[in-house]
Amino acid sequence: MPYVNLRVTKDGLTREKKSELVRRITELLGEVLDKKPEHTHIVIDEIEEENWGFAGMLTDDFRKLPAE
Repeated sequence: MPYVNLRVTKDGLTREKKSELVRRITELLGEVLDKKPEHTHIVIDEIEEENWGFAGMLTDDFRKLPAE
C-alpha cells in the first residue's frame, strides 16, 4: 500500500490542481510500481509560507527578494 505525503506551500494550490496531483501520482505509482489505485493513499499538507524555510530564510521573505 503506497503512502505519499506531499508537502507544499499554500500559494495558489487550487482544488483542481490538488486533484490533478493525486491523479497523476496515482498513475505514476501504477506504472512504475504496478500498484493498484485503490491501494494508493496521498496526503497533501499545505504549509503557510511563513512556516517553511528556504535558502536560510522564511519562504515568504525569500519570495520578496528581487529576481536575479
